Amino acid sequence: MATYMIGYDLNKQGKNYDGLIAKIKEISDGFWHHLDSTWLIGHAGNAITIREALEPYLDADDELLVALLTKGDWASFGIKESGATWLHNHL
Repeated sequence: MATYMIGYDLNKQGKNYDGLIAKIKEISDGFWHHLDSTWLIGHAGNAITIREALEPYLDADDELLVALLTKGDWASFGIKESGATWLHNHL
């Protein structure tokens, strides 16, 4: 299973984005969420499929990036032990 990074800027103040977060969790086969607007998820599809699943939960002025991650090529700083363990097991 591939691991994808989802990053977003939600630019409308006061809007409830609970639906977006619920959808990310729903489409993932395991996830990592230790940074405010960044998720790493396991997913059997491709980046376009993920983007299309999330688009209905975004406003026109929001920004979204979905990118496939390469196993074995990552680095971090200050990540909690539970987050680092997930990264070591999945990347």
